[in-house]
Amino acid sequence: MSNILNYMIFVMLSILFVVVIFMIFGWRWMIKRIVKKFGTIVFTDSYQENIIELMPGLRHMGIQNLLENSLRAESGDLLHRPLGSSKKWPHLDPITFIPAQVSPFPVASEVEVDMNVTIGPKAKKPMNIKIPLMISGMAYGIALSEEVRLSMAEAANNVGTAINSGEGGVLPEELNAAGKYILQFSKTEWSKEEELIKRADMIEIKFGQGALVGMGGKISPKNLTGRAREIMGLQENEDAVIFEHFFENQTLKDIKGLVAELRDLTGGVPIGVKMGAGGKIEEDIDHLIEIGVDYIAIDGAQAATLGAPPILSDDTGISTLHAIVRAVRHLEKRKVKGQISLIVSGGLLVPGHFLKVLALGADAVYVGSAMLFTVAHSQTMAALPFEPPTQVVWNQGKFKDQFKIEDGVKSGEKFLTASTEEMKMALRAMGKRSLKELSKKDLVSHDQLTAKMVGIPFSFEPWEDKSKGN
Repeated sequence: MSNILNYMIFVMLSILFVVVIFMIFGWRWMIKRIVKKFGTIVFTDSYQENIIELMPGLRHMGIQNLLENSLRAESGDLLHRPLGSSKKWPHLDPITFIPAQVSPFPVASEVEVDMNVTIGPKAKKPMNIKIPLMISGMAYGIALSEEVRLSMAEAANNVGTAINSGEGGVLPEELNAAGKYILQFSKTEWSKEEELIKRADMIEIKFGQGALVGMGGKISPKNLTGRAREIMGLQENEDAVIFEHFFENQTLKDIKGLVAELRDLTGGVPIGVKMGAGGKIEEDIDHLIEIGVDYIAIDGAQAATLGAPPILSDDTGISTLHAIVRAVRHLEKRKVKGQISLIVSGGLLVPGHFLKVLALGADAVYVGSAMLFTVAHSQTMAALPFEPPTQVVWNQGKFKDQFKIEDGVKSGEKFLTASTEEMKMALRAMGKRSLKELSKKDLVSHDQLTAKMVGIPFSFEPWEDKSKGN
């Protein structure tokens, strides 16, 4: 037996030796043979049979369009794309800040910069937060896992800001972990308990969002499992339904009554509305002024969600940049800017984005996708490279059970802290000691059309104050 084993080892070693010798001395010959064969096929096959047909085909259709059409052809169902639009919308990149250098001078690094924000200043109980960044509504159960929600709530509390519940269920532990809590009052049958409403620091009536506008949907029991069903009060085989309206035959009068009822129930916390930014944004704002809101949250078309039909994400609504400029102008025109707070979201991913929309007139920023990926941080390695990183954070994700809450808290807190410190540095560079000193006068643009539309100087021309008269 030992002789046979020795012989087998000898044969294997011999084969390995031959392979190594071939790799050392014969690899050039092998590559030349492969290239020659491939080249013959590519240079001689007719176009209809040629693999290079893919090149103009993919340039014509685009890889994403090709793949999404294949998914439509496979399922025959409404397509739900995660994480929002893939279009390149007009955005904030052509806009830059004006630094202070030769009078006014920059502010020294050791000087503290005031970043405090008040939402709903005219409300009986305004909400005060220490930084202008709040965590956007990302629903428990419908989207995020329990572990991720708890991580974000504690991180928000640690830095002195607020977290939005989203339109999912509300975990009791999340309420206890969060400092300032924004309850999203959605077109659902859950999260409407009076006790829950009374615990909120702000109420947000959800009309719509950037990626999905005002549409609802149904989530089947197989796509919504675990404790979330119990929290949302769903029966074993019951769909979770998000409606398109709050009331049957809904009118603005109904919504005005709802605002008044919520204000009374809460004792006067800010009552606001979230909506996707649309082409009739001024008309929408007029209606919101009429119903008596304390704040308006506008979600630009770049905003993300767990899943939305591409036609709503890509071909509905307007960009965040266009939305904030128009919203601020209209609030000023109606003489309610500073009385009704403005919160902006949608495609805002880095500190530069956050500070630019604040300079353009937003009072605070909702951070969504950026927060989601940073709270997961290195924990996404559990899913990579064979699954998307979001499989760590979704409630139905394959790796959600591997998410560690304490690591999520640290990552989320560090991201919010680092982003705020970066914004403070930019404010010091502009000679400012408070976020309240920031305005559109601190901006220029290297794109002439953007400069004209926003009402700021074009950086190729001598500076002049173009904000007058806007």
